[in-house]
Order: sequence, then structure tokens, then C-alpha cells
Amino acid sequence: FQVKTENRKTIWNTEEVPEGSEFDDTWDPREQPEYQILFKQCVGTEDVFFGMTRKDPSTACCEDMVVKIKLPETKYSDITLDIQDKVLDLRTPKKKLLLHLPYRVDSKNGKARFLSEEETLEVTLRVSRKFDFINF
Repeated sequence: FQVKTENRKTIWNTEEVPEGSEFDDTWDPREQPEYQILFKQCVGTEDVFFGMTRKDPSTACCEDMVVKIKLPETKYSDITLDIQDKVLDLRTPKKKLLLHLPYRVDSKNGKARFLSEEETLEVTLRVSRKFDFINF
């Protein structure tokens, strides 16, 4: 039997603090940009025509999450992007986005590209869920 020693002056345990809350800055006056979250899945003829795999159109069968963020009047060099397992933190001089992602992602192997004609940042992240070995 092991007894935890706790500091009685603490208000909450570190386990109770949600991931990404260290980025929350409610006093930041920058506005939040428009964004959308899309899901991608790799399908082949065995999926589309033959139905040989168990893939369906739901997000449970998608491998990648794509976050498209509208950043008008922004240069690529002004963008700061930080990806955690469940949090996307984007900052520019005029915009700020703290996005709690719907699924855990592989934060080390994402891709981001800035489409200057559309003034959009496109971030592609590999979804990392338990039991993905069953779906794929």
C-alpha cells in the first residue's frame, strides 16, 4: 500500500489540468481566424468497388486530419505553429488560434503548407487512435 504525499496548499492535481491549457491566454486581443477541420482517408479499388476492407465514410476510418486556417494579409514568415498531441497553437501578429483537436495526432510527423494565393495555411496531421490496427 503506497500513500501519496500531497501538498495541502495546491488547488488541483496536474492530472486534472487539461492538455493545452498552458496556451490559453484569455487576455490576448488578437482575433481568431476562420478555420475548418477535414478528414482524409486512403482508399483504393478494393475499398470502393469490392468492399474488401471494413472502411466506411466515417471519421473513425480516416487516417489524416486536415486543418485549413484562413490568414488574410499574412506572410509565411509571420506564422508560428506549435502542434501537441491534442492541441494546435497558431499565432501571427494579427491572429491567434488555440484549437483543441478532436483526436490525438502524431505531433512529430505533420505537414504544413501556406497557400499564398488563397491566404490559407493547410496543416495535415496523422490521427493516432487506439485500436487503429483493427481499422486499417
